[in-house]
Order: sequence, then C-alpha cells, then structure tokens
Amino acid sequence: MYDVQKIRGDFPILMKGIIYLDNAASSLTPEPVLEKMLDYYRGYRANVSRGIHRFSQQASEEYEKAHSKIADFINARSDLEIVIVKNSTEAMNLVANGLKWKRGDKVVTSILEHHSNFVIWLRAKQKHGLKLDFIKPDEQGLVDLSSVEKIIDDHTRLVSITHVSNTLGTIVPVEEIVKIAHQHGALVMVDGAQSVPELETDVRRIGCDFLAFSGHKMCGPTGSGVLYVREELADQLEPLCVGGGAIEDVGLESFQLKKSPERFEAGTPPIAETIGLGAAVEYLKKIGMKNIENYEEALTKKMFEELTNIPNLKVYGPEPKHRIGITSFNVGDLNSHDVALALDATANIFVRSGHHCALPLMKNVLKADGGTVRASTYIYNTVEEVERLSSTLHEIATSLV
Repeated sequence: MYDVQKIRGDFPILMKGIIYLDNAASSLTPEPVLEKMLDYYRGYRANVSRGIHRFSQQASEEYEKAHSKIADFINARSDLEIVIVKNSTEAMNLVANGLKWKRGDKVVTSILEHHSNFVIWLRAKQKHGLKLDFIKPDEQGLVDLSSVEKIIDDHTRLVSITHVSNTLGTIVPVEEIVKIAHQHGALVMVDGAQSVPELETDVRRIGCDFLAFSGHKMCGPTGSGVLYVREELADQLEPLCVGGGAIEDVGLESFQLKKSPERFEAGTPPIAETIGLGAAVEYLKKIGMKNIENYEEALTKKMFEELTNIPNLKVYGPEPKHRIGITSFNVGDLNSHDVALALDATANIFVRSGHHCALPLMKNVLKADGGTVRASTYIYNTVEEVERLSSTLHEIATSLV
C-alpha cells in the first residue's frame, strides 16, 4: 500500500504550503537522510581511511557501507564497482576523459541528451579526433531501434545514451541498445540521472558497462553521485585525479594506484554526503521501487490527461506509457519563464523553465528555441497537486484567448 501522506510527513519543507514539481532538477531530502548525515557530524566527525582512532574507523565503516548499499540498490556485483563522485556530470566526464582513445574511434550518443552527455563528446571529438554520430528521436522523443542499428557499427568504441530524457521523460530502450552495441564490440555508458530515482534499476539486466546517476535527484544530498564501472573495466579507466587515498605505493620515479573504487576517489571524499546517499537508497528501498514506479505511472497519466485538455497549451513528448513523470509544455506564445513565475506567484507551484540543458533537442526536434515549462513529479506529490497545476494553467491559458 502506497501511503503518500506518510511519505510527505518525512518532508517538513512541504508544510510551507508549496507544490514542488521541480524534481527532475533536484528532489527534496527526507528527515531520515538528514538525520543520518547529522549523526556523522555530531557523533563521529573524522576523515576516512586516515586514522586508527575510533571516529575515523566508524566514519570509514559507514562510508564503505554506503558503497555496499548503493551496489545492492542497482544490483552491481560488488561495491568495488561503485565509484563515488559529486554528480552524474562528473561521472560521465570521468569516462570521457579516462578511456584511452585513438584517433578515429567512434562515439554514438543521441539528440535527447542533457548537455552533460553531449558537450563532453564534442570536446572529446576536438581533443582526441573522435568520430561522433547521433541517434535521432522522432518528434515525440521516441527512439527507433532500426535507426540505432544503422548508426552503431564495428567502428563504434562507445555508446553513451540516456535512459530517460530529462526534458520529455521519454524512456529509451537501453537494454536493446546495449545488445546492439555489444554485438559490435562497443562499450555502453548509460546516463541514469532521471531513471535511477524512479525506475527499478538492475545493471546486470541492462548489461551496461558504465552507469552514472546523482544523489540529489533521489532523496540524497547535493554533491553526491555514482559511477558504476563494470569490474573488468576498472583498470582500463584512468582517474580524473590522483593523490591521497588513491595511492598504493609511491617512489621517486613512479607510483601505483589502488584498485577500484579507491583509485578513482583521491582526496577526502564527500563523507557525509555519501553516507546520506546510502541512507537515501535505503529510504527508497523501504518504499519499494516497484511501488514508486506504479505510483509515478498514475501521476504521469493524470498529468498528461489534465494538461492535454487545456486549450492553448502544447504538451511535448509521447503518451504516458512511454515516459516517466516529466512533462514539458508551453502556453500559447508566453515565455516559459513568465509561466513559471506566474505559477509560483499565484499558486506556490514550483516548476522549471528554459532549455533544461538540452539545447540540441530543443532546436532540432522540439522546435522550441525559447525553451519549455517542465513539471516533474516524485514520491511525495499528489493527484490534488497535479489538479491544482492544471487549474492554474487553465486560468493562464484561457486568459490569452
């Protein structure tokens, strides 16, 4: 039984009378996660892997436990496959800069991508002489696998693809894309920033080689993120940084790195944030990811039905069965920022507006150069909040007639 009111009780910030629909940018953080982080600061504040004293030992134990909790959450084989970073952007940059490229290597990405999984390949193309090709979705943001099969070939070194569009909520068939890529000997990195918070994620089922996701979108703190690295590939990936904590041995002429994940986590890591992310995945597991999926599915359907019935309002993207709870729209010729400001000022509704770090999609597929308004739901949103959004938008839209 999904008890949304009980869940809302863990988020006192909602008592301020706001309707928070900006979850694709960042979710809210529940009290159990904050308490776990405060336990660290109040009870055993010390650095990890640096000391023999009990505070350091406890901090190290909790930090390592967080790796294990995250590994279990995505069904990784081992916590050795879990690298802590500050967000998805850093995770994907680690792969883009860490693989040993050869001039002419081909990378395939898509026009659906967030800039974090797009600009890194433009830069890598300039820096390493890579060839770059793009999977092009249709006007609804859907990916045709027959077109994917034509783009991925034996020259492809890596496919880097989002699991869910941060603008349209479109679910990309990543499992099928992984199979196609592996048939050609290519590696696959999946941007799971939007999918991991809402969909039950199993890296072994997906079959990807890398998976990036951010804690701040899944009830965790900001400054926490994860790069899943398939264990066999860890030694093929150069870390972004080297230094304390990543070193096994150092001589006057050379050094030796530790094994994963330490080799990628040089310096003092975000200890409290990582412990908090461990608590966040426990929180989501307690609710049940299937329960979250089903609840979000109902909210997504409600949002789509409500907004598509508003005159003078255009909803972008596919039908609910092909998306999660991210809905982009525009109201007449109004600027998206003006609509977002009106929702805040008149109804305490918080949404996102603009290009959502997805300019190639806006320009080439949606033809929405001015951006869109984006409403995104999560575990604590309600049907009543969706209806309040709809009624307020109806007032705005009809005022234009």
